[in-house]
Amino acid sequence: MNAACLPRAVSRRILCGADRLARGSTLLARRIAACLAEWVARGRRHDLAGWRAALGPLLRLALLTGLGWLVWRLLQARIWWLTWSLAALWVGTAWALTREPKDEGTAEGKQGEAEEGEPGPDRDDVVALLRALAGDRPGVHLSTVLGHLQEHGQAAGWRVTDVRLRLEALGIAVEPKLKVGRVPKRGVAVTALDALPPLDDHEESPDASPAV
Repeated sequence: MNAACLPRAVSRRILCGADRLARGSTLLARRIAACLAEWVARGRRHDLAGWRAALGPLLRLALLTGLGWLVWRLLQARIWWLTWSLAALWVGTAWALTREPKDEGTAEGKQGEAEEGEPGPDRDDVVALLRALAGDRPGVHLSTVLGHLQEHGQAAGWRVTDVRLRLEALGIAVEPKLKVGRVPKRGVAVTALDALPPLDDHEESPDASPAV
């Protein structure tokens, strides 16, 4: 029986489900590739030079290649429980990544409406938070900022990109590779905070939320 023989509503649901799964699979593949690339890049030794500095990424690439070959051999061995488990895990994760927002009448929808109605963060509060997280270091990584916010019940569902966009909207410069503890990652340097121009009186918001 082809799709033309099915009721129109059922056919539409099937097509929507297939489209959602395709979008989720694409998003999942991109996230995995980005995470693996970042993990390989972190293996580089910045206290060394030349080929010695590149040994870490090369070893990590070799490890990933070996793991990929092992998974491929297991799939070729037709271990059905493993094949179906990996397929179910992929489909479930891809489906979850494209989950639609809840209706406006739900608690999540009401929370989103409340957040939209709240004023934006005050830049001075954000700068103070960044300075506190940086401490005596040259700056702070955005992943550290995100982790701090989520530990305090804020920024639920955010990623590092969300933090970057909000900081840049406040005029706070974000460096793509800020070295903190010998690890270069996206972050905000203390010197960038020192160079911020003063805010005009009309730009300040005394009732603003301290969240980034």
